[in-house]
Amino acid sequence: MLLEASNLKHSVAERTLFTIESLKIENGERIGLVGPNGCGKTTLLKGLAGETVFDKGSVIKHSTCEILPQLKRTDAIKSGGEVTQEYINQALLREPKLLLADEPTTHLDTDHIEWLEQKLKRWKGALVIVSHDRAFLDAVCTKIWELSDEKLNEFKGNYTEYVKQKEIQKRKHETDYEKYEEKKKQLESALKAKEQKAKRATKKPKNISRSEASITGAKPYYAKKQKKLQQVGKSIETRLNKLEKVKKPNEPAELKMTLPNEDRFNGRIMIRTKNLRGTAGSKLLFEANSFYLCGGDKAAVIGPNGSGKTTFIKKLIQADEGIKLSPSLKMGYFSQDLSILNLEKTILENVREGSIQNETLIRTVLARLHFKREDVHKPVKVLSGGERVKVALAKLFVSDINTLILDEPTNFLDMQAVEALESLLKEYKGSIVVVSHDRRFLENVATKVIAIEHKQLKYFDGSYKEYKQYESIENRDMSEDQALILETKISEVLSRLSIEPTEELEREFQRLVEERRKPKGNQS
Repeated sequence: MLLEASNLKHSVAERTLFTIESLKIENGERIGLVGPNGCGKTTLLKGLAGETVFDKGSVIKHSTCEILPQLKRTDAIKSGGEVTQEYINQALLREPKLLLADEPTTHLDTDHIEWLEQKLKRWKGALVIVSHDRAFLDAVCTKIWELSDEKLNEFKGNYTEYVKQKEIQKRKHETDYEKYEEKKKQLESALKAKEQKAKRATKKPKNISRSEASITGAKPYYAKKQKKLQQVGKSIETRLNKLEKVKKPNEPAELKMTLPNEDRFNGRIMIRTKNLRGTAGSKLLFEANSFYLCGGDKAAVIGPNGSGKTTFIKKLIQADEGIKLSPSLKMGYFSQDLSILNLEKTILENVREGSIQNETLIRTVLARLHFKREDVHKPVKVLSGGERVKVALAKLFVSDINTLILDEPTNFLDMQAVEALESLLKEYKGSIVVVSHDRRFLENVATKVIAIEHKQLKYFDGSYKEYKQYESIENRDMSEDQALILETKISEVLSRLSIEPTEELEREFQRLVEERRKPKGNQS
């Protein structure tokens, strides 16, 4: 046992973040901590590390513990990614038994995220990681803690296994709701039938005379029958009131939207490149062969930090030299500065501005992004950073455009919001060009890939998953070619050594043998 905590409770501004009866971390455990923005994930990590004091409860540490903070120091010389890497390396060098990491992939590009995955897989200590990167959690974690509705729930397996278990819970909820509705209707129908029968019991039968009624005692008989029926009715009503209520599961409303120039857009070439070059001052960032994107394509722009992804996006928006846009294309750009929002206006007022969609669709989009009912009347100035990002995306989504240009849209969004955005983008009938380091997001959305590597901008006609498989095969083929070349060189040197041995040839032979011993991928 590395750490155990009990009876934890913590509040912020009279709002309870969480109440946790107990939690334990054992040696070698790999735990992913997930939950919506503002639920208290960072507070929980800091409390476990001893940097924050909980309102109630106790934390007992039986080993060394290191916390990797979310907000790392700024550095005028090093990039954000370099600072993050430095923090990670320093933390692991101290060899704690338990590492608490808050968003360790912040500022890292895809290559460095994969580097971190391998580093943490090899590391022997226990981990608790807060991250919104689902692919990262899948690669590193074997258990998920979900902090939601003020409670901590534990799920075995990685993030994908957690999602499967949540889906089973959801289906059970749907089944329970159907059973509840069926039972409720049965009882309501039975109650109505007894009430109607009780009313009829007061009436004198048509086929009996008044004299016969007085002899047989018809009136008291029917009064007694009515009372009995009313008692049965009350019993049914009691059962109905005691019936355990099941809340109706939320079902996302379908999107039915109209795009501008729809008849001249879908399936036709909207963006074409020729002799495209990206530069930063005198420095060449990339060159590209000719390619095109059609209406309805969803293209992922990928590459290491500094490779020129944002430069490519800007050239696209400005229809710069080397890019030709169709007159039917109407483009909207999402940037991190959120300049399209008016902070003094409400969510609904902001999203309505410039929209060509009807009120129903606008509210549907907002509801899908978890702005429901009265939420839409909140002024934007009171929203968190992640909520403002969602409003900006909603505003762009319903505006007078048919092509979305998105630069890192998932930054600052919690997993629920990212998955909601994915769902909207998959249903969107227009085109999308998106820059992102979120691999799972790209797997779920992208149908084409624009990759910038080694100063070359390359187009791949397939999904992000297909691109990664293709890249893996290509790299494996290159590795096999290198191995074959190496074996050929060794054979040549051996032949020369057998004829005319020299110290120089011997050194060359030893160097080649040493290179052959290196793991694949490290050969130079």
